Amino acid sequence: MNPERYLPRSLPASLKGLTDLALDLRWNWNHCADVLWRAIDPEIWKGTEDPWLILESVSRMRLETLAADPAFMEELRNQLAYRQAYMRQPTWYDERYGSDRLGSVVYFSMEFGLSDALPIYSGGLGVLAGDFLKTASDLGIPVVGIGLLYQQGYFRQALDTNGEQLAFFPFNNPTMLPVLPLQDPDGEWLRVSVELPGRTLHLRGWLAQVGRVPLYLLDSNDLLNAPGDRGITGELYGGGTEMRLRQEIVLGIGGWRLLDALKISPSVCHLNEGHAAFVVLERARRFMDQHDRSFSISFQATRAGNIFTTHTPVAAGFDRFPPGLMTQYFSEYTKTLGISMEALLSLGCSREAENHDSFNMAYLALRGCGRTNGVSRLHGEVSRQIFRPLFPRWPQQEIPIGHVTNGVHVPSWDSAAADTLWTERCGKGSWSSTLETVEYALKNVDDEKLWTMRNEARQPLITAVRRRLIRQQEACRLSEKDLRQCRETLDPHVLTIGFARRFASYKRPGLLLTDPERLTRLLTHPKHPVQLIIAGKAHPQDEEGKRLVREWSEYLRRPEVRKHGVFLEDYDMGLAAELVQGVDLWLNTPRRPWEACGTSGMKVLVNGGLNLSELDGWWAEAYEPGVGWSLGDGKEHDQDPAWDAKEAEELYMLLEEEVVPAFYTRDERGIPTAWVTRMRHSMARLTPLFSCNRMVREYTSDYYVPAAAAYQRRAADNGSLATALDEWHLTLLSHWRQLRFGQCTVEESSVRNLFLVEVYLGEVHPSAVRVELYADPLSPDSNPVRITMDRGERLSGSVIGYQYHAVVSKGRSAQDYTPRVIPYNADASVPVEINFILWRE
Repeated sequence: MNPERYLPRSLPASLKGLTDLALDLRWNWNHCADVLWRAIDPEIWKGTEDPWLILESVSRMRLETLAADPAFMEELRNQLAYRQAYMRQPTWYDERYGSDRLGSVVYFSMEFGLSDALPIYSGGLGVLAGDFLKTASDLGIPVVGIGLLYQQGYFRQALDTNGEQLAFFPFNNPTMLPVLPLQDPDGEWLRVSVELPGRTLHLRGWLAQVGRVPLYLLDSNDLLNAPGDRGITGELYGGGTEMRLRQEIVLGIGGWRLLDALKISPSVCHLNEGHAAFVVLERARRFMDQHDRSFSISFQATRAGNIFTTHTPVAAGFDRFPPGLMTQYFSEYTKTLGISMEALLSLGCSREAENHDSFNMAYLALRGCGRTNGVSRLHGEVSRQIFRPLFPRWPQQEIPIGHVTNGVHVPSWDSAAADTLWTERCGKGSWSSTLETVEYALKNVDDEKLWTMRNEARQPLITAVRRRLIRQQEACRLSEKDLRQCRETLDPHVLTIGFARRFASYKRPGLLLTDPERLTRLLTHPKHPVQLIIAGKAHPQDEEGKRLVREWSEYLRRPEVRKHGVFLEDYDMGLAAELVQGVDLWLNTPRRPWEACGTSGMKVLVNGGLNLSELDGWWAEAYEPGVGWSLGDGKEHDQDPAWDAKEAEELYMLLEEEVVPAFYTRDERGIPTAWVTRMRHSMARLTPLFSCNRMVREYTSDYYVPAAAAYQRRAADNGSLATALDEWHLTLLSHWRQLRFGQCTVEESSVRNLFLVEVYLGEVHPSAVRVELYADPLSPDSNPVRITMDRGERLSGSVIGYQYHAVVSKGRSAQDYTPRVIPYNADASVPVEINFILWRE
């Protein structure tokens, strides 16, 4: 592919390397080439920090001048050499696993937050996906991304003169984005298609390069499509239920077909939320075509290589589609699978025998994936409760959902001052290794150096806030007095608190505003003032969220607090970076347990910012005395107004009695030693633990490598193992009801109990099941007890039965143990693949 073909003008031959640098989104976190882009066009660089936009905008005369500049050309050669060195250097994955262990991992996500230069994200889910790709590049994980190229993306926010949120949808011109069209072997635009009711939808493919990782994007805005279908990839999370279904068909089915067209055969598919769940069907369909196997066998084979990460903390958050709509869109598709529409609908409901009132994409994802995880330890527990309807009679602790706590790509979020400190202490490549020495290196940083870094990071934030404030008020025809007030807003020496997130009621963005007069006294204290920076969007259809935006906007316009707080409109990645780099304290007040993880608070860690947060999501496992402050009692209180009032009081007291005194109590050097001590512990302990580096390495070792091996075993020999597993499954499905318990006795002694249990199996072979003794865990933090019973002699009689036995040491009462029968196959994942269970009543 020749990128020059898609520039509005050709570059001088000696400058063609600029195209490679501009199209590699690694510039978003590797800033060594910034000097090049700043030299080309300082004004555009200052306003956008978008290299591709600079190349699209710069004049031919300016390019020729730069081509004749020896210093510029030398810097260009250096930057190209740095990029080549990065692409070729050994990586953590190479050293740990080698090149052939895993194959490729394809990461499906409805949104990717990589940079504001590629606005195809709305919030945390997308930013997490973007950080994931960046980290995979740094660590050398063989990852490929699949997403959608939106013509508008998510809405842009502005505030009118009354503080009301306005929503705008600017067009994303692909030629002005750092992406290239994909080409087929004949040099034509690479297209794939999916079938919609009565028509074929044509999809174009695009490439965004993220260091070593390619991100492929699908786009329905093709002239071959009907006008309504061209808008399928128009707006992120826009439109109604049917539009969402179309988008998810494009992502899952179209995404797999794009991989097929690119001749990419992944071992592992990772679904970042349930939006991409249709890929489990299309992957199985493709296996059917390649191996001439049934859908059931193909589903058994491919499921082992699929991974589902759920980010949803409440069941109501899952995408659901009416059965009638599913039938309209999938009746023909089921014929290609060789299954009935009823069978397809059963994959997305809680019980196969119930009337299908909706098709749940998360249920399809879980059933179609060999491994499922939540995004924090607490969210893993919450998810096991949410998915409990799929596993009736199974203990909640055994519902097959683990957790991998999210992390952030540290080099994308550190300030210049923080980067200097970390590089000095840990080396430039520290975030591409195992982070083993990070905690020790940071614990030895002295107070003065840490405090200097914090002050140096706060000043650019204040400058940026003032600039943004002037820009967002320009439409109001600012007077000189207004401009002066904007330039005097905030103080670079004052305790600065940040609160920025999606304005949804469960995040309780109004908690700090419960008592406006008390907040005003806190902000305007004559000796120990506090300043507040608020940002966030409410969904255009969320009236309560928009009301909260208006309340904050109105409050922060009060004359007495205008210098002490601002509401910044159009919260995006650029603003987020400025905030997390500069604030002293990050505030987070969700209603537990509705924050699945939350990563914004993680981003302040590398910059020496501290957290004051509800004990929810990641903070529930990160918090310990000395690293920040916690809010709440670590329990769930639902939407209780009395509890909200109680936590608001606790929040004010924490700020007044602990946070503010810690910041302003200084030693003879002017250093707040108690505050800096918390900074040191927070940076040293938490930054590596909640980095995307740790997260991606955990996914690789605990999920990808086992999933790839399991898939390769099942797919080998034309799917022979998958065929055997399907036969095992069908046998149990046909004969499970024949299983029953007979007599159960316990022979007790002073040191042990001998359990004897009669089990009648009917036509089920003993090797197809396991008989166990089960006991509930003794504490919430412990695991249940599962003891496999040994099979003895066959019982006499006409029904096939055996006596099973197990010896259990004394320590718990015999009544604590209950015999049960569960399916067993060494190559199967129970209860993901079959959730039968028989308890002795």
